[in-house]
Amino acid sequence: MPWTPIHASVHRTIRARNLLQKSQRLLVAVSGGQDSLCLVRLLLDLQPKWNWTLAIAHCNHRWRVDSSANADYVEQLAQGWEVPYFGVAAVNSPTSEAAAREWRYGALAEVAQKQGYAAVVTGHTASDRAETLLYNLIRGSGADGLQALTWQRELNPNLHLVRPLLEITRAETAQFCQTAQLRVWQDSTNQDLHYARNRIRQELLPYLKTHFNPQVEQALSQTAELLRGDIDYLETAATALRQQATTAKLSASAQTSAQTSLQQGAEHRLNRLVLKSAHSALQRRVMRQWLQQALPEAPNFDQIEKLTALISAPNRTQTDPFPGGAIATVQGDWICLKTHDAVCNFTDNAS
Repeated sequence: MPWTPIHASVHRTIRARNLLQKSQRLLVAVSGGQDSLCLVRLLLDLQPKWNWTLAIAHCNHRWRVDSSANADYVEQLAQGWEVPYFGVAAVNSPTSEAAAREWRYGALAEVAQKQGYAAVVTGHTASDRAETLLYNLIRGSGADGLQALTWQRELNPNLHLVRPLLEITRAETAQFCQTAQLRVWQDSTNQDLHYARNRIRQELLPYLKTHFNPQVEQALSQTAELLRGDIDYLETAATALRQQATTAKLSASAQTSAQTSLQQGAEHRLNRLVLKSAHSALQRRVMRQWLQQALPEAPNFDQIEKLTALISAPNRTQTDPFPGGAIATVQGDWICLKTHDAVCNFTDNAS
């Protein structure tokens, strides 16, 4: 099809943000909806400039009576475009949006690894980014959740998920599909208001557009982008602070009394004196990073807060058990985390 402003925009974005490389093997996730059809058509049109090797993958959740017909339609598109096609169907239908997302990314990663593709490319748009920000804000998420849907992230050490359409709105992908005469597969579940994201899409965002800001999707997407930069900076600073707090020297008396397990595992202790002078935003991030390494599941707000409170708590204060049984205690200038495989027990300037 003719070169359009969307072609130019996506081409510039990929190059400026270094999202994809020339001659890469790319696995494109295609549902059959307007966003994914817009994405794959754009990549096919840009292919001569980038020399990519493209393939299409479709994930069938088995949620709808027309799921198999939907998969067949995407396969027919791939055949018409002479692009390799990989279809994956869930053995058991996911029971929630979160479970479906986890299964889908796992399935895409497995196909990409087996077939030798360097990146998985999805059609998430600025509209998706705005919806995700609102969804996570309503759930009480911090800044990390509000900046979700980043341009790229690791699926595993050798595979990246890439989202090159995050500056394009859903209205623009719809117009593109109409111009390109692409038949969009209508997913009936997108109209089901039992799903929170659909209520945001069908009710909340139109209300905000009508009564507050006609460009609310772009505004929220820009907010997410600004937060992404802030969070990258804060995470880097928190990592450096955590390393400083874990590698701080023990006093001579503490070195004498420290158990071997502590001396071999500095990751199980944090120096309170190092952390006290830091801003509370960095303190919380250090504690979250620390707990992520030690706990079997991602820490929540309350768990991070009770651990952060130990920075200024009296000596020998301890928390109630975290998931998995770990307990944090104050031992002089140190916060120690006792887990089933590491003991932190020593005295250092204890009162």
